[in-house]
Amino acid sequence: MKESRLVVGLMTGTSLDGVDAALVEIIGSGLLTQIKLKYFYSVPFDSKVRDQLLRVASGRLVSAQVISHLNFLLGILYSEAVFKLCKGARIDLHQLDLIGSHGQTIFHQSEPSVFCGRKIASTLQIGEPSFLAENTGVTTISDFRPRDMAAGGKGAPLIPYVDYILFRDLRQGRVLLNIGGIANVTSIPASPKIIQVRAFDTGPGNMPIDIVVRRFTQNEKKFDHRGEIARSGKVIPTLLEDLLADPYFALKPPKTAGREQFGEHFTSKLLDQDGSRCFEDLVCTATEVTAQSVARAITELVLPQAHIDQLIISGGGAYNDFLLQRLRALLPQLEVLRSDDFGIPANAKEAVGFAILANETLNLHSGNIPSATGARHPVVLGKVVCGNNYKRLRGIVKS
Repeated sequence: MKESRLVVGLMTGTSLDGVDAALVEIIGSGLLTQIKLKYFYSVPFDSKVRDQLLRVASGRLVSAQVISHLNFLLGILYSEAVFKLCKGARIDLHQLDLIGSHGQTIFHQSEPSVFCGRKIASTLQIGEPSFLAENTGVTTISDFRPRDMAAGGKGAPLIPYVDYILFRDLRQGRVLLNIGGIANVTSIPASPKIIQVRAFDTGPGNMPIDIVVRRFTQNEKKFDHRGEIARSGKVIPTLLEDLLADPYFALKPPKTAGREQFGEHFTSKLLDQDGSRCFEDLVCTATEVTAQSVARAITELVLPQAHIDQLIISGGGAYNDFLLQRLRALLPQLEVLRSDDFGIPANAKEAVGFAILANETLNLHSGNIPSATGARHPVVLGKVVCGNNYKRLRGIVKS
C-alpha cells in the first residue's frame, strides 16, 4: 500500500558480461507509474564464471551439477551486486522494498519441437532468488518469462510493457530499440492503446561483434569501443549477403531470438576464415549485419503498420557511435535518439525495466503484452520469494 517504493532491478543479458543493478524509486503502478533512477551499478563476471556460463548457454555438453552450481552461484553474486549497489547509493538494505531479478538465460526456445512425444517450447533462467531473499532480507521476484510461455507466448520480449509505460506519447510515434547481445524493437504509435504495441527481436545485436573482437584480440578487448574498429574497416559484400540470408530475418512477428540463433554457430562464418580477410573488415561486416537487420525490420515490419517519428536506442550498442551512424543513414526518416535523452541511461534501461515489472507483479498487474509475445492473454509474471521485509510490510514487526 506504499505510495512509493525503492526497488532494485537486476539484469544479466545474452552478452554474459556481468550483472547490471539499478536502484529505482517507483511511485504508483500501471499506467500511472513514475520512476526516478537513484543509482546504477554494473558488476562484471569473473572470467571463470563467464566461461562456465558460455559453455552452458552455447549448448555444449555439461552436467546437471554444473547447471545447479551455477544457479546457486549466480544467486550469491546477485546478492553481492545488491550490497555494492546499496553501498554506492549510500542506503541501508532495510530501506529496500523489493528486488526484481531477470536471471541469466542459458536456454530459450520459443518455437515448440517434439520432445518425449510432446511439442515443447521452453526457457531457462538461472540465478537462485532464494539467496537474494535470504542474504538481503528483501522480497524478490524472478523468473518472469515462463508464465507468458505457459499462456502460449514466446516468453519475450517483456520490456515492451515497460516501454509502453515510460515512452508512450500523444503526438510522437516511437520505436524503442534495445541493442544488447540480441537487438529488439518495440513499436508504439502516437496516442496508443496497449493492443497497438508491437515488439519482436530483430536478430543480432552486439553478440557477433563481441565474439569477433574477443577472438581476434585473444580477449584483450571485450567489445568494439564506440565502433572504432568497424569504422576503420570495410564491409565484405559476399559475407554480408550470406549472413543476411539467415532464415530468421524472413520470419514474421511475434518472434524471439537468442544465442541459439546468433551465437557461435552464426558467427562461425565470420571466424572460419583463411587469413585473407582482415580483422577490421570482419568487425565492420558484423556491425553492418546488425544495422541492416534492424533497419530492414523497422522498414518492412513496423513502418507499414504505424507512423513513427523517433527511434530511441538503449543497451550497450547505443554507445557504438559507428553503429548509430549506420542506423541514421539507413533510416533517414526517423529522428535517432538515446534513452539517455529521456533520463534513462542506455546501459541501465533493462535493469530499470525489471524493477518496474517486479513492481507490477507486486500489485498483481499483468506484465506481458500479448501482441508482442503472442500469448493468449495478459498474465501476472514471475515467482515471489519472501524476504524478512514482508513481515514489516504486514506490520508484524516494527521497521
